[in-house]
Amino acid sequence: MSHMTKRSVLITGCSDGGLGAHLAIAFDKAGWRVFATARNPAKLTTVRAAGLETLVLDTLSVDSIATCASQVHGLTGGSLDMLLNNAGGGYSMPLLDVDLVKLREVFELNVFSLVTVSRGFLPLLRASRHGATIVNNTSCSSLPSAALPFAGSYNAFNAAAANLTEVMRLELQPFEVKVVNLMTGAVRSSFHANLTETTLPPDSIYNVAKDRVERTMAGEGQSRDDGADPEVYAKHVVAKLSRQSPSHWVWEGKWTTLAWFGQFLPIGTFDRVIKNMVGLDILEKTIRQQNIAKTKKVV
Repeated sequence: MSHMTKRSVLITGCSDGGLGAHLAIAFDKAGWRVFATARNPAKLTTVRAAGLETLVLDTLSVDSIATCASQVHGLTGGSLDMLLNNAGGGYSMPLLDVDLVKLREVFELNVFSLVTVSRGFLPLLRASRHGATIVNNTSCSSLPSAALPFAGSYNAFNAAAANLTEVMRLELQPFEVKVVNLMTGAVRSSFHANLTETTLPPDSIYNVAKDRVERTMAGEGQSRDDGADPEVYAKHVVAKLSRQSPSHWVWEGKWTTLAWFGQFLPIGTFDRVIKNMVGLDILEKTIRQQNIAKTKKVV
């Protein structure tokens, strides 16, 4: 099958070790023409070794988006069948300790870029002969039932991205552009390894359990160690997205069923489990012991 007869997909955030690279390779194996992109071309070695077409795309730069769209226009003759907005990053920190500059940066990357990238490639998508689709990889952490302490920023921008995706789906329906919310659960990847800051500030009230909290912030016991196999995840996602009419929401990854089911349970049902998972139980125990010690001193 020639390039011009294959369905085409452009994927953002295909750096080595990430889910984008696995998705790109899985789409290629399924017979799609894949444009794997990343901000830093030096980090595209995995997809390049698999024989995929690679392009530079900085999702925070309007100029970079325009340049990449122009390149795809030349390579495909002016069309694109699917845009998969996968690029993103995390920020782990207790909410009242967050650096507001850093918080704004991750919102730019994880939320605002969905608008700018989708807008930049919309003319190519509307020219699709196979049916156009925009897929936003938002994560099931966008749900209140999957909210995790010390990952509040991550939960917040995924919730924003999920709601933005739902509105985008409705607004683009008249133009026959499908929009899919990819609800990704826990998957083994380099996500936590790429976190730039996992140290509490000196004046944090959480320093009473500093070691445990910082290990949680660094991803201990979460998707880095306890997630789904990324190749299996990617294969299943591609199969679901390759359907003629994919679901509005596509769920894939570990713990997605629990996150979905949790929407129908009373708030607080999983509090004890979550506290034990992230170390809040240790924090509460430490605070109780400190209060008891203070009381004894007063007496």
